[in-house]
Amino acid sequence: MGLWTLLEGLLLIANAFSVLNEDRFLSKRGWSMQEFPGGRTKSLKGQFIGLIYAMQYLRVPLIILNGLFIIVKMVSG
Repeated sequence: MGLWTLLEGLLLIANAFSVLNEDRFLSKRGWSMQEFPGGRTKSLKGQFIGLIYAMQYLRVPLIILNGLFIIVKMVSG
């Protein structure tokens, strides 16, 4: 497993987090930010929910990175 494969895997995980919808998926399973009043997200679950919300705000850079990875894969094979 090379560095490029690791980066591709991380990009795929970031894509998966960014497409999770709060109303359809997260709140039904008890993973919404409304469970943490006042922003107290010190627990592991709170940190993970914060990571999911951060990925949702980084959608535009993810789109650019996806395009870059696609171009590199097309050129290099």
